[in-house]
Amino acid sequence: MSDNTVTLAAVSGAHGVTGEVRLKLFADNLDSLKRYKSFNDGSLTVKSLRPTKDGAIARFAEINDRNAAEKLRSTLLTVPREALPELGDGEYYYSDLLGLPCVSTDGADLGTCVAVENFGASDVLEIQMPPVEGKPGKKFMVPMTAEAVPEWGKAAGGRIVIDAAFVI
Repeated sequence: MSDNTVTLAAVSGAHGVTGEVRLKLFADNLDSLKRYKSFNDGSLTVKSLRPTKDGAIARFAEINDRNAAEKLRSTLLTVPREALPELGDGEYYYSDLLGLPCVSTDGADLGTCVAVENFGASDVLEIQMPPVEGKPGKKFMVPMTAEAVPEWGKAAGGRIVIDAAFVI
């Protein structure tokens, strides 16, 4: 996957015998996927999408039987970053935060954002601190709230600024 693509879903397995696949969604909802007619640089053309309790079922024009559907297991469905809708104030795409350097409000180097999780209440950033004596740095988590993370991305010079009070 190149740097200018964003993963919206992953194929979790075959569904039935006619070539449909189960999807694990990384987007907000199924409507976020329905806006795209193809994925993976046009190699998978969407024929249909429908919701399920824990994801979605998709049918692609290129997949006609269960064996072909099984071969897609673990395939990530990507679109070009520039195809995503524009964001409003205070909004972000997870992919835009991953890999950004992190600093505290007092200027200390905190490391790099390695993951964005959501356990139900709000998004949480996982930060890996810089290595110490050749060993990987410790990881800590910070809620992605205005209090904990006052600035990020372009507005913060391509980094994430974390309030020092939230640093472990």
